[in-house]
Amino acid sequence: MGKKLKSILIVDDEENARLGLTKLLAKEGFTVASVGNGFEALQFLKNNKPHVIVTDINMPGMNGLTFLRELNRLHPGIDVIMITAFGEIESYIEAMNLGAFEYINKPVNVEDLKKILDKLFSKRSGRSPSGVSRALEP
Repeated sequence: MGKKLKSILIVDDEENARLGLTKLLAKEGFTVASVGNGFEALQFLKNNKPHVIVTDINMPGMNGLTFLRELNRLHPGIDVIMITAFGEIESYIEAMNLGAFEYINKPVNVEDLKKILDKLFSKRSGRSPSGVSRALEP
């Protein structure tokens, strides 16, 4: 599956962070949409189903953890990467217990995010990031 077929939704109330990630990931060949909060994301998801959602935790109105709970209830099966400027152990534990694929700190290192996305898409295709099928690994 080519990257163009891999869609990502960015959810972040910080416009510069949201637009920056959107541009960088689009430049990498992903199909990227972005919204400013959890409510907008849920609205977006009524008509779209991205492969991955990258969401901030600390947002006004509906924080990322509440959004993740709603996402699990309404649209199970979408992988989520949580991002935050405030790396708190409690939110990390809760995010992982709610099924987040990964939890990373802001500012987001794009190379790290690309590695996480590669790992995630490799997991989905049943292949290791190196391209070797997991079924063939010892």
